[in-house]
Amino acid sequence: MSGAVAHLLPRPALGRRALHWFLGVGALAYLVYLLWLFDFDRIFTGLPKLWVIIRLMLDWGRFTEWDHAELLRSMVETVAMAYLGTLLATLIALPLGFLGARNIVPNAVFRFLTRRIFDGCRGLDQFIWALVFVRAVGLGPIAGILAIMVAETGVLAKLFAEAIDNIDLKQVDGIRSTGASRVAELRYGVLPQILPVLISQALYSIESNSREATILGLVGAGGIGLRLSERIQINAWDQVAYVIVLILITVASIDTLSRWLRLRLIGGPSQRG
Repeated sequence: MSGAVAHLLPRPALGRRALHWFLGVGALAYLVYLLWLFDFDRIFTGLPKLWVIIRLMLDWGRFTEWDHAELLRSMVETVAMAYLGTLLATLIALPLGFLGARNIVPNAVFRFLTRRIFDGCRGLDQFIWALVFVRAVGLGPIAGILAIMVAETGVLAKLFAEAIDNIDLKQVDGIRSTGASRVAELRYGVLPQILPVLISQALYSIESNSREATILGLVGAGGIGLRLSERIQINAWDQVAYVIVLILITVASIDTLSRWLRLRLIGGPSQRG
């Protein structure tokens, strides 16, 4: 009996190795097919053009002739779009977060429908919402603000609802025992517990949406993205590089300011990176 078992032991191992080989060969074949399907050989044929573009981007010989005022104004507009869109999203998401929390709204059907609203808002990228609002309200930053507001409302409302789900109910019970109203329970028992999450997420969203607002400009939502698109279309690669540098400096500055504000408002040890 033991001899028969010993004879059978290598077979499963051999079968597993054969399966691994089969999956590996299949994955490699699929990769080769995708490379062929998407004409990846164009990468090599396009390299000479890429080097030309890079050389043009590094040539800032006409720096003094560029319209710096327009570019800086557009950069400020982009940051303003991110700020206003995030602020409106936060104001809308806070009450929606309460409505989506199971320890605040016990009705499962209502809570389910509310959370599906969150999914609907955040299920589409801001870029898609921008295309919709550009058609609805026309070109300009208003379309970008609305796109950020709708998409970010879904994200923040979900985060706020989950934060409310995890609060310590003892504080709420303590306030309720004093005979306080339901609004007072939410104001003094729930809101202070989720305030750090609210502030942290709102500040991070402003930072993140500053980058997203740049992309929204490519579809006509205004800001620095629109200027970037214009200069790409006319092959002004030196100014394209300048705009990219402006974007990087702005995002890094907002990141630093956001981190400083989070530490000042929420507290905690100093962090780096």
